[in-house]
Amino acid sequence: MVLNEGRTNTVLGRTGLAKSEMRIVVADDHPLVRGALREAVIALTGTTEIIEAGTFDELASAFAQNDIDLVLLDLAMPGVQGFSGLLYLRASHPASPVIVVSGNEDRSVIKRCIELGASGFIPKSSNADVMGQAIRAVLDGGNWMPDDVDISAVPDRDVSDIVRRLATLTPQQVRVLMMLSSGLLNKQIAFELSVSEATVKAHVSAILQKLDVDSRTQAVIVASKIAAGQWSAVGQDPTLS
Repeated sequence: MVLNEGRTNTVLGRTGLAKSEMRIVVADDHPLVRGALREAVIALTGTTEIIEAGTFDELASAFAQNDIDLVLLDLAMPGVQGFSGLLYLRASHPASPVIVVSGNEDRSVIKRCIELGASGFIPKSSNADVMGQAIRAVLDGGNWMPDDVDISAVPDRDVSDIVRRLATLTPQQVRVLMMLSSGLLNKQIAFELSVSEATVKAHVSAILQKLDVDSRTQAVIVASKIAAGQWSAVGQDPTLS
């Protein structure tokens, strides 16, 4: 399904990068999947520069060193939990469209990805032709998702509220929340992010306020339920009332 078609991009050679040349990041921890996506991109665009990332840190490094035109993102890769990688990219690099490529083909997951700012969703069971169609649609300025996914249905209010609150987190706050969920203490987070403990505490306070919870434990509960896809249960947990 192609939605909102728009601009087109010109692809030039990899040497002497021009403004219209595209750089595409393929972010997945499985080399075979990265290879399939690479082939789909090459078949479609010819000489686009492709950067591969097998972990979240490698993905972040790719953005630190390059202007990225498109990301093909696996939801489940080292360094991310649930939708945290997508949240981070949309908060830190809103101009770079993201296509989620996932083996989880649950319709609610696909809809959440779109609600959180993904421009497309490609099931890993898709063939090369379908992958190419999706990539082209997004590079042309549109959106793409499987034909059997209906995004017109009225969303669950609790889910929409969680999505809205998560979308207000800054890139650094997303990373702090990810680390809180991994059980890191403020001192450890400060070391990982090369900031002071006071800065981490400020981020944690902002996270609690934005997620409308009273403690870091409650924030972790929200994050863990989101990572597990248990959206509707978030508002029903007695520890959050």
